[in-house]
Amino acid sequence: MTLTPAPPAATSDSRDPVVRLAQLLDRHSLTPVSGPDDVAVTVVTGLVDGCEVVAFATDASRKGGALGLAECTRIADATDLALDRALPVIGLWHSGGAKLADGVESMHGIGQIFAAMVRASGRVPQISVVLGPAAGGAAYGPALTDVVIMAPAGRVFITGPDVVRSVTGEQIDMAGLGGPEAHGRKSGVAHLVAASEADAYAGARNLTRLLTRRGTFWTEPLGPTTNPARLLPDSARRAYDVRPLVRDVLDDSSFLELQEKWAPNMVVGLGRLGGGTVGVIANNPLRKGGCLDSLSAEKAARFVRMCDAFGVPLLVMVDVPGYLPGVGQEWDGVVRRGAKLLYAFAEARVPRITLVTRKSYGGAYIAMNSRALGATAVFAWPDAEIAVMSADAAVEVLHRRKLAASSAEERSAVRASLVAEHTAAVGGVRLGLALGVIDELVTPTETRQRLVAAFAEAQARRPSTRGDHGNIPL
Repeated sequence: MTLTPAPPAATSDSRDPVVRLAQLLDRHSLTPVSGPDDVAVTVVTGLVDGCEVVAFATDASRKGGALGLAECTRIADATDLALDRALPVIGLWHSGGAKLADGVESMHGIGQIFAAMVRASGRVPQISVVLGPAAGGAAYGPALTDVVIMAPAGRVFITGPDVVRSVTGEQIDMAGLGGPEAHGRKSGVAHLVAASEADAYAGARNLTRLLTRRGTFWTEPLGPTTNPARLLPDSARRAYDVRPLVRDVLDDSSFLELQEKWAPNMVVGLGRLGGGTVGVIANNPLRKGGCLDSLSAEKAARFVRMCDAFGVPLLVMVDVPGYLPGVGQEWDGVVRRGAKLLYAFAEARVPRITLVTRKSYGGAYIAMNSRALGATAVFAWPDAEIAVMSADAAVEVLHRRKLAASSAEERSAVRASLVAEHTAAVGGVRLGLALGVIDELVTPTETRQRLVAAFAEAQARRPSTRGDHGNIPL
């Protein structure tokens, strides 16, 4: 049964924390823990679709929600309460940061918030909903949590436009500096960008359901299934958007994509498959051909660690031509950031199943949850190709002299013949099956059934598997 959020309390100020918390939680479920009083933070317990949570909200009607020691202690205590009860904690942020008049005392309090969030990291889900400006210490608070949701009026920055202008001379307004567009597309701070404040609450509720009501994978047959391969272009060289493919494999209307516009060559998100929650990681050929690069590797690594910390199994859908080459990538730390993804997969203890749909080349093959990194199962569609590089590129390297020696009229036919020979020798998935790095070929029409069965088998073997680590914001 899905419960609807409570209606707003009778007050004239929409910034009132009780009003906001009532819109987040199930009707009539809000129970005060502390406040409302002279402290500009209210803490409550309540239900989200029947799941108990701890929630707090800063009071922007009082000095812009500025945080003194009392406010900071209250947020830290709320986080510790959630950790003690093993409950998710949801923070509603609208705060100018530390109280200037309180000096080091307020800064000490901000530090206590950070310490409490780190204690809870990877142990209980922490969700931040930014409803207005969240500056200074109130910016780092959300950044330490697992998921950040920004409402249209949300603004996150360390120093505001006036300080930026006086120090650097740069001219920018609050929205341009730290609004949803800046953090949803450019910085990656925001995981979800909401269309309204109500939409932000709905996003927090959906996330809470997916992370807490993880469900059990069905063991009975799924019945007739679609052919997800119909969503691929006819030519293997053509780009396509992987998100319709992801949705087609998952249960209906269940996919919640995170960080949609940041590093869009990698798609990550939560959904349900055969009744159970899974985290999905998929290369997106529509962007940069689906290549791995420094940002997409970092994005995926953080998501892997979050799912592992909370016991959410992982589905990895692979169509990757390799790492994106270039001086910019090397200088931007693709080696350092790419290593984060290798580490995250190799460390993960949750079930994680890989499906190769078209191609998987080179180092990116290893990084995308390969057998060598401990994948629970590796499946591939019959026409998939796994190799060090594409057959075209390999021929250019291996047969450079032969191609150069052929006439201009013959070269195209010679190249085509060599590509066919190379593909027959090392392409496809035959060698991977022989070596055991691929478990089996599955046809597109049987993909859902086989994935659900594999997750159900893994869940039956180790029903409560999860990593033992925090969720550091990589």
